[in-house]
Amino acid sequence: MPLRIQRVYDDPTPDDGYRVLVDRLWPRGVSKERAHVDRWLKEVAPSNELRTWFHHDRSLFDEFVVRYRAELDANPAVEELRAIVAEHPVVTLLYGAKDEQDNQAVVLRDYLESTRR
Repeated sequence: MPLRIQRVYDDPTPDDGYRVLVDRLWPRGVSKERAHVDRWLKEVAPSNELRTWFHHDRSLFDEFVVRYRAELDANPAVEELRAIVAEHPVVTLLYGAKDEQDNQAVVLRDYLESTRR
């Protein structure tokens, strides 16, 4: 299950495979053509409440991880993403955050890998 993560603002590459945007909001300043998104699965993104609470504050990241994983445990969209991953040899999770290490795509990738069935 090769799962990659990449900023949606970066240029797509042939190695990306199936590209899934995992943000609740469409990234500012990126056209749908430029993004080369195969699927926008906003339902798997953090809830609006969690997203606004976190607001990409690194000091809150550990608590964000706990809260987001709890949301994922109860989120039916996770199964939809698992099906996408099962269908494609490579899946790239796209996100818009500036922080490349502390963001929801990292948490989501780690969650999928740790709860693999």
